[in-house]
Amino acid sequence: MLDPNSFSLDWVTHVAEKPRVLVIERDASRGKAILETLGDAFEVTTVQSISKALSMLRDSRFEGVYVDSAQLSAVRWVGMIIQAEEILDAIADGVAVVDPDLRIIWANPEFLSLTSAETQVIGNRFFQALDESEILGPEPCPFTTSVASKSPSSTLLKIRNNRYLRVTVTPVFDAQHVLTHLIALTREITDETQQQLKVNAIAKAGDELADLTPEELSEMGVDERTDLLKLNIARHMKDLMGLDFMEIRLLHRETGKLIPLLTEGMTPLAANRELLARKHGQGVTGFVAATGQSYLCPDTTKDPIYIEGAEGARSSLTVPLIYHGNVIGTLNVESPQADAFDDRDRQFLEIYGRNVASALNTLELLQAEKASTANASVQAISREVAMPLDDIITDAATILDRYAGHDEDIIARLRHLLYRAREIRGIIHKVGTSIAPPPSRVVKAPAAKLAGARILVVDADEAIRRSAHQLLGMQGADVETARDAHEALALMRQNSYSAALADIRLPDLDGYEIFRRLRETQPGTPVILMTGFGYDPTHSIVKARQEGLQTVLYKPFRSDRLMEAVEQALHINTAQPGRDGEKPKSPHPDPVPTPAEDPPPAS
Repeated sequence: MLDPNSFSLDWVTHVAEKPRVLVIERDASRGKAILETLGDAFEVTTVQSISKALSMLRDSRFEGVYVDSAQLSAVRWVGMIIQAEEILDAIADGVAVVDPDLRIIWANPEFLSLTSAETQVIGNRFFQALDESEILGPEPCPFTTSVASKSPSSTLLKIRNNRYLRVTVTPVFDAQHVLTHLIALTREITDETQQQLKVNAIAKAGDELADLTPEELSEMGVDERTDLLKLNIARHMKDLMGLDFMEIRLLHRETGKLIPLLTEGMTPLAANRELLARKHGQGVTGFVAATGQSYLCPDTTKDPIYIEGAEGARSSLTVPLIYHGNVIGTLNVESPQADAFDDRDRQFLEIYGRNVASALNTLELLQAEKASTANASVQAISREVAMPLDDIITDAATILDRYAGHDEDIIARLRHLLYRAREIRGIIHKVGTSIAPPPSRVVKAPAAKLAGARILVVDADEAIRRSAHQLLGMQGADVETARDAHEALALMRQNSYSAALADIRLPDLDGYEIFRRLRETQPGTPVILMTGFGYDPTHSIVKARQEGLQTVLYKPFRSDRLMEAVEQALHINTAQPGRDGEKPKSPHPDPVPTPAEDPPPAS
């Protein structure tokens, strides 16, 4: 350093003509006299910041540096930078010192390696020195943010050749809180960033698997949605993971079979191979389905449980498809290269597998929802047409009953009318089933308790007749109703019934008479008498019990009470011998005996 009080003209004469001196002076007025003195003997270059001085020292040669005593602390910092240069050159992270104008005044070799050979780094702006740089965030400009907050700020930066840097900028201020320079630390995180971007892309692709608009859902059938799902999976496997050989199988819960859903690049033998979810003897796919654990096979030629899938495959990776903790299938990928998959690929495939499982479940729910909606519509239609159909059937049966022995052509037409009227109910159910077949993987519902049973309900109250249609119909029974005893008897003379329910207060006959007449018309058919709140002024129930009445139903009835009464009557009928000593055939399988309901107390 030059001391203005120590040099003399004699000394100057021995120095080359006009040597260059760099003067660091932030307050020009304060050192004006000194600068004038130096100017007589030296070529003086003046700067007002340490960072600018350091930049000029890098670019040009000076014989000396003049620093005012007030700047000595800054000079010590310059010395420390110069002394630490070897350390900064050796570290793995890039370091760049930037002036307040964001121009680079110094950089270590690691930072220089991030730039192209043709780019002038020193003196260039920071982002211009890094070719094809793109700020990915979260901070749009860490330099501005760090100066404003007076604290370090970081952001993600993408540069040429798809390299990713985490840039952390720290501002440096002098004693007067004036910004002197900024230190930018760059750390390459290409590997972890690309992995995270791939995870995000796979997760996004998985979210889109079953993401259909309401319009698309209304226009696409179950098979079309499944085909779209398979197309998207195959595309994602190729585009995101570069895989051409894959297989998805779905687990059939009841049989344990692994049913192929999608195969790409597998041999015909492998695609059609029957596999079960078992640990042994079913290949890697069976093992994964049985254990719920992923399986990485680095070399198929040395793996004891691998069974050939793709021809010439040397490595494979299989993950379970899990939804809500349950294995619903498997996803298998294969490669002709040995050791083609690593633990990161397993992570990617497991993430994607969870989305595939969710998409498959969504499609299953949509299919189930469609079936449920169709079923509800069929039930609503059946409820609406039940009473009109009953009117047609009872009127036709009554006319047929009274017209017996007359015109055979009219009788044949009436019988055909009865047949067609009864057929309508079956047609409605058949059409509903064809609109939305039941989902393939939904657990089978328990069999209807009254499937195959035909029940006759006799009551003047239309609300009771409608309730009987709804409650008994839900359990599989074929229900027909009559408004009075004469309609009921006409129906019984034309058709057989599994059981009959009759109110004890009909417009034309009392409870005992209807019980007796129905039993006479069809001796093998159990009869249930119904009464409101136990009211029986003619003691019909007492007299009917003496004639063999087994079951009484008290109105208003709940669905469980109605089912108990009907099941009890059917069970009693199957338990008692018929006229020839043989047990009549049950109208439905395995009827369940239930005790008769006790009558409520009389009011």
